[in-house]
Amino acid sequence: MNKYGVLSEYFGHTEFRQGQEELIDSILSGRDVLGIMPTGAGKSVCYQVPALLFDGITIVVSPLISLMSDQVSALVQSGVKAAYINSSLTLPQYREVFRRARMGMYKIIYVAPERLTTDEFIFFAESTKISMVTVDEAHCVSQWGQDFRPSYLKIVEFIERLSYRPVVSAFTATATAEVKEDISNILRLNNPFTITTGFDRRNLYFGVRHPKDKYTELKQILDENSGKSGIVYCITRKTVEEVCERLCEDGYSASRYHAGLEDEERRANQEDFICDRKTVMVATNAFGMGIDKSNVSFVVHYNMPKNIEGYYQEAGRAGRDGEPAQCVLLYSGQDVRTNRFLIEKSSEENTEMTEEMRKAVQQKDLERLKAMTFYCNTTGCLREYILRYFGERSPAYCGNCSACNSNFETVDVTTEAQKIVSCVYRVQRSGRSFGRKLIADILKGSANKRIAQFGLDKLPTYGIMTDFTQVKIVKIMDYLIDNGWLAVEGEFSVVATTPKSAEIVRDKIKVEMKLEKEQETAVTIKTSAVDYGVDMGLFAELKKLRSSFAAELHVPAYIIFSDAALKDMCRKLPENNAEFLAVAGVGKRKAESYGEEFCTLISNYVEAHPNMKRTAVTKPVYTESAGQPWTDEEDSMLEIEMEEGLTVKQISDNHKRSLGAIRARIKKLGLEEN
Repeated sequence: MNKYGVLSEYFGHTEFRQGQEELIDSILSGRDVLGIMPTGAGKSVCYQVPALLFDGITIVVSPLISLMSDQVSALVQSGVKAAYINSSLTLPQYREVFRRARMGMYKIIYVAPERLTTDEFIFFAESTKISMVTVDEAHCVSQWGQDFRPSYLKIVEFIERLSYRPVVSAFTATATAEVKEDISNILRLNNPFTITTGFDRRNLYFGVRHPKDKYTELKQILDENSGKSGIVYCITRKTVEEVCERLCEDGYSASRYHAGLEDEERRANQEDFICDRKTVMVATNAFGMGIDKSNVSFVVHYNMPKNIEGYYQEAGRAGRDGEPAQCVLLYSGQDVRTNRFLIEKSSEENTEMTEEMRKAVQQKDLERLKAMTFYCNTTGCLREYILRYFGERSPAYCGNCSACNSNFETVDVTTEAQKIVSCVYRVQRSGRSFGRKLIADILKGSANKRIAQFGLDKLPTYGIMTDFTQVKIVKIMDYLIDNGWLAVEGEFSVVATTPKSAEIVRDKIKVEMKLEKEQETAVTIKTSAVDYGVDMGLFAELKKLRSSFAAELHVPAYIIFSDAALKDMCRKLPENNAEFLAVAGVGKRKAESYGEEFCTLISNYVEAHPNMKRTAVTKPVYTESAGQPWTDEEDSMLEIEMEEGLTVKQISDNHKRSLGAIRARIKKLGLEEN
């Protein structure tokens, strides 16, 4: 079997996505690779396809137990023999995985980085052929990355302790040029083929809002997405508790997740969300890495994250199925102060780093925080800002973010800029320094007690912008900071002048910026082209059938089929297993296991709705542009295997599903995991 056969039979696709084939070819040629691919771009296929073609075992280093569990479940459902090794296994289970692996029962084993350098694992690796070591979430190896994990440094130690060197592949969703170089150097990749497929996720709408009441704004977003699955990220455990409690009291189907909960509750809450028993997950950033839930329709950041890398990774958990999804950030100035405190606290508590490394990491974290703050206050295209941060050029207008979709106009703010810079200068001359809010209060002529206490109401600039709201003054001030005419300094983020400030007050250069018009138009979210031609009644019935299989097998529904696959069924209306194989995301094993029941449901529905139109359904074949076509021999063999293969309906006795029978079939096929 070649790479195209693996892609079709196990993963149900007829062509590779951007970058996948180049990475797979490089791996199969024995070359190390580094793939930078956004969430939802199909990173896992890049190492899973070669793993199934290699003679030996592929070790996948993964940071989280939940990630390993989901990946193994998905592989087993697709007919791939896989297992994992982490702290959730007992010692007998741990050794059973090794025993089965030595017998050739697994092609892919997911491993926690801490396990790699144990004597038992080293002995296993030396006594078994390890064809490839794959590093997932590879940015964790870099101290300049947003999620540095010292345990990832054990990967290099493991490889160097082996008497042979397997192919090494590394993948991550977000990495700046500096982090990419760090990953390659630390992992000691040998002349790696490196590709960045592009960070842009066109199906995601990006929005930043500065609401007076975040909770009211959150409820509005949830109401707009009623019945849909979404994540609400909060900066602290306390905020998670408060927001989740209020949502539950107000009748929303919400659950919570943070590191302070007991393991059992975290597991149960995560399962409720993944299996769609709860529609909203309120969580800290402890939730989400490796969560392969395809139908997340929105991600709300209740607080501003610490950096663009983390924000884009978390926001990217929406719309993994390719359908339009919302990513909205609710910003307030307090978020900056809270993040600064958390960065400093985290740096002090990290005992695994030297003092020099600790200071360097803290400084880098503060620089990233500044970039994140600028994102929240920019009046330019949000998508362009993110892509530029990652070194990718993009048009200044995307048409799918709050900046581009809002009613902005270019305004001359030269006079306002002069007033603001003059105020900051006069405050400095008085021997004091303050943050943006108090500077805005001085300009607006506020009766703030602190202003009177420090005599700031005596300054010539006091009350010279009474016609402006504080929000508008701060927006102009942020623009001046973003362009270097002012600066934010010190532990308390005070505003200060810069050498460039003279251009404003002395040279009186013209300053223009984009500001929202007073009458703001409603923000619209692009509608999905994926839903065209989809009968939503049939879609609902297919979801019910999918849910029943998922409940019987104790796996999330998307492990059976994604929403995108169900919608493709609605368009193609397959009547038999051969046509069922033409559905995107349906491989041979899933067609054998579920095809007959899904086709029966579809046929019955079409019979009851005679006006429905079928899209032409053909068995997937490979074109010359996609790769080598099926040979006649391979095509005949596939048909014979389909005819001889037992279906779920036959196994479960007269069309009645039985959990015991399904499990027995899975065991018979050799797909059971540890």
